[in-house]
Amino acid sequence: MNRKQAREKAEALVAQMTLEEKTGQLRYCSPAIERLGVPAYNWWNEALHGVARGGTATSFPQAIGLAAMFDDALLKALGDVAATEGRAKYNALSKRGDRDIYHGLTFWSPNINIFRDPRWGRGHETYGEDPYLTSRLGRAYVRGLQGDRETMKAAACAKHFAVHSGPEALRHSFNAVASPKDMEETYLPAFEDLVKKAGVEAVMGAYNRTNGEPCCGSKALLVDTLREKWGFEGHVVSDCWAIRDFHTGHMVTSTPAESVSLALRMGCDVNCGSSYEFLLEALDQGLITEEQITEAAVRLFTTRFLLGLFDGSEYDAIPYTVIECDEHLLLAHEAALKSCVLLKNDGLLPLRAEGTIGVIGPNANSRRALIGNYYGTASRYVTVLEGIQDHMAGKGRVLYSEGCHLFADRVEPLAQPDDRLAEALAVADSSDVVVLVLGYDEQLEGEERDEGNNVGSGDKDDLLLPAPQRRLLDAVLNAGKPTVVVLMAGSSVDVSEAEARADAILLAWYPGAGGGRAVAELLFGDASPSGKLPVTFYKNEALAELPDFTDYAMAGRTYRYYTGTPLYPFGYGLSYADMALSDFTADREKAKLTITNRSAVAADEVVELYIRDEGSPDAPPNPVLCGFRRVYLEPGETERVSISLDPRAFTVVSASGERVSGSGSWTLYAGFGQPDARTAALTGRTCLSTQIR
Repeated sequence: MNRKQAREKAEALVAQMTLEEKTGQLRYCSPAIERLGVPAYNWWNEALHGVARGGTATSFPQAIGLAAMFDDALLKALGDVAATEGRAKYNALSKRGDRDIYHGLTFWSPNINIFRDPRWGRGHETYGEDPYLTSRLGRAYVRGLQGDRETMKAAACAKHFAVHSGPEALRHSFNAVASPKDMEETYLPAFEDLVKKAGVEAVMGAYNRTNGEPCCGSKALLVDTLREKWGFEGHVVSDCWAIRDFHTGHMVTSTPAESVSLALRMGCDVNCGSSYEFLLEALDQGLITEEQITEAAVRLFTTRFLLGLFDGSEYDAIPYTVIECDEHLLLAHEAALKSCVLLKNDGLLPLRAEGTIGVIGPNANSRRALIGNYYGTASRYVTVLEGIQDHMAGKGRVLYSEGCHLFADRVEPLAQPDDRLAEALAVADSSDVVVLVLGYDEQLEGEERDEGNNVGSGDKDDLLLPAPQRRLLDAVLNAGKPTVVVLMAGSSVDVSEAEARADAILLAWYPGAGGGRAVAELLFGDASPSGKLPVTFYKNEALAELPDFTDYAMAGRTYRYYTGTPLYPFGYGLSYADMALSDFTADREKAKLTITNRSAVAADEVVELYIRDEGSPDAPPNPVLCGFRRVYLEPGETERVSISLDPRAFTVVSASGERVSGSGSWTLYAGFGQPDARTAALTGRTCLSTQIR
């Protein structure tokens, strides 16, 4: 069924509804209309990195880890896994009368906001700081979720539209001010591409205001841009309880009736929250029309018809047994392997599975550190400690100490601060090698607490490891044993001390429920690390150089505009293999080059393309990512690869927000990271370059 047919069916069904019935359908928990054969439907479901909050499901790495793969093909496959398991749950549960929250087929994912500031607590839900990377990966995940047939497998949602990346504590009243240039160059491209190139079915408005208008009631965003300029035909959903903020936080309206009228008139079709209970009051006051209510209902039922929820589809036969099946678990494991980023290696890695390995740290045996936020339930979890224990079984000893608490000087009754430090040092002294597992979890970086989120950690105050972990790191490094630091986090962390003194650092992100097995395989060399940073890792003192957290101007932010020296640059990541590039040629459509594996290690590597406009004053000061490709090579293997170039790479955005032709003179770079001095210093190699005119 195509959209035109689905809309015709929706119009015919909605025409039979009473006014009260239509308004009820605009709430996220839409009630049944038994006389018309319309079952209840709950629009709220999540699939950020696998089906979330609805019971057992395959658990992928957190979104920021998925971004580090630089692999849109695998991300599309993971989207299909989430849609398949979502269908399996819907089929099984709806047959049993369960149509509750988190059991529907409208997934409020992906989050394609730009991770512009390293303090933002929700940044790990995104695909990083680059608009091009975010667009490529977002499109892939949407296509995986929705499928390529006329009947959608599931409905994806691009969120949070738009210009939304903290501060979390201010989001219900904050006005994000962004220039026309920053809107067109940074904040809107991924949303536009998901609408126009991927056909995303839904868009969620953000909590904040953008340039004075609340995002869930913004004429500039929802009417002028989304509907009229981009031709969006799907439905719009509010962020949860965001419409209430119009009169309680933003103060742009005075009453609930005025708030719902603004949202509905600007095209917000379904309300996550309870504000649309005031729709009839707004209608009685003449603030909205019944035709506007009808149009919103038609859009929502168009989606339900496209999902085949009334006429049936081939997806109705998907059995419950696909959930956590071997195929899905293997894909999640592949994602975990590809997501981890090797930040440093002085030759300690890969480890030898022999002797005694000491595993220390608050995240070593933590399930919470595996899963990030917006997660499902796994039937089995494998922590880093358990992964190492399994790998070492029958080969050597594994000693363990928690070492310290994750983030506070919490102590057992009558115990002193650092009460586990002596034990950690005993483990280190008794070990041949130490694996020190540090970092964060959702208690330290995440979403502000609200009705749909019970953790409420919010933003980070700084980029440092918590004080107990810093003391543990120093003490273990002073023990003098070969040490690899495994960092589990979803954002920039200043690990300068580990960079200076540890032998190796592996960034595991939040690698999914079974991620500990992947981390162990990488540590012991069963696979080579191949992830790349989708964000800049700053030193903590760089926060004084960055613009204020509330400043949404891009000048001085992210790798495109930052002029300081990062700890680790965007696009950076080491390998156990020795890869080389040669024979680099390019035109305005594609680049061609040869990649050779000069080592005895089979590995994946990501070829990255960056472009600099050499003449336009409107171009970003640093080269910008414009293409990438993941390549697998056996030892000694050589491959000639072709990488398409993003046409926008040859344009710039003026101060007025117009995308125009560039100067006509560009330098195109190819490498395994950025063409910057810090990447060259860390990797010992420079990028190839060629001129394009």
